[in-house]
Amino acid sequence: MNSTPLANRVHISFFGKTNTGKSSVVNTLLKQDIAIVSDVAGTTTDIVYKTTEINKIGACVIIDTPGFDDVSILGEKRIKLTEKAIRKTDIAVLLICDDDFVEEKKWVNKFSENSIPFIIAINKVDVFDHSYIAYLEKKIEENFDQNPIVVSAKDGEGIDYLYEKIASIGENLVEETTLCAHLVSKDDLVLLVMPQDIQAPRGRLILPQVQMIRDLLDNKCMVICINSDQIDEVISILNKEPRLIITDSQVVDKIYEKKPKNTIITTFSILFSRYKGDIGTFIEGAKALDFLDSKSKVLIAESCTHKPLEEDIGRIKIPRLLRNVIDKDIGIDICSGNDFPDDISRYDLIIHCGACMFNRKHVLSRIKIARDAGVPITNYGIAIAKLTGASERIDLSGVLK
Repeated sequence: MNSTPLANRVHISFFGKTNTGKSSVVNTLLKQDIAIVSDVAGTTTDIVYKTTEINKIGACVIIDTPGFDDVSILGEKRIKLTEKAIRKTDIAVLLICDDDFVEEKKWVNKFSENSIPFIIAINKVDVFDHSYIAYLEKKIEENFDQNPIVVSAKDGEGIDYLYEKIASIGENLVEETTLCAHLVSKDDLVLLVMPQDIQAPRGRLILPQVQMIRDLLDNKCMVICINSDQIDEVISILNKEPRLIITDSQVVDKIYEKKPKNTIITTFSILFSRYKGDIGTFIEGAKALDFLDSKSKVLIAESCTHKPLEEDIGRIKIPRLLRNVIDKDIGIDICSGNDFPDDISRYDLIIHCGACMFNRKHVLSRIKIARDAGVPITNYGIAIAKLTGASERIDLSGVLK
């Protein structure tokens, strides 16, 4: 449970007004105190994340958000944080304690716009009489076309049912998809070309490499990991051709020229763009590179928040390619982690990383933001292939032909 990356977990977020008992419900649901609770409205002032496991879903992230009606001095900033939590939410739980649904309707609209399944629960029923609970249930059904779950964080009423409801929805969200099952079969030989550049922590592999190895082993493949300068030697000593080569985007041309005739080749970044996002949209978005010039503006979006080092792919190598291939004066902005501009309309193209640190919902939400703004969006690996002339060999399965 603890070793599963956050990006591979179902994200379950709790929303509601201040003092609706979100933190208390989370604590009761998980049977542990992960969030501070108090009778004082606005106790949760920042987003709280807790990793856990839920039956039928597996590894999850529980997100406890500040009240979306926070009127304190920092309330506006907290509400923006809560809005950003929607971008990574797979399942939303909306807690209600009164019959004023003005704010709740706004947030339900946000859930719908982002295709997020949601559950409505009436909390604190231990302090309400039966007639008021029945009144709230009826009014919620009329306004949201959903029967609410009646819960009490204090005495545990309805919590088990809420848990099962979350598990039921989550079970349908968990897709048995893998990074490369569409390219390999049992006992296939696969080469991973993994140059250990300056960004790789000493003594460790970076996350995409680790996940790819595990995915291939789960698919019963035989895996050989090499550096890019070992490709000739390894090919010469093998007694059969590899079925597949997966390479770092930065050396794809070098490896392509050396691969056996019948071996297919792709990149880590391209496979992650298919796994985490929408590769068709990314390939279509890369066409915008043909129309950029010195007056164009490009946003490079990283999911990582590491301190940039020499030869960083997002901050150094891709900007260098853009300036060398497009124009030295092209405008380039960079954002990292959860930071993403509220207004992207000024950009002519967004180039997004492989998003190994984001869940798929987060990536799809950024694709939607770009689409709604009419801004093309592509992926590191696809952009590099386009800029280096390899894009004509890419098809929609993520394979270099």
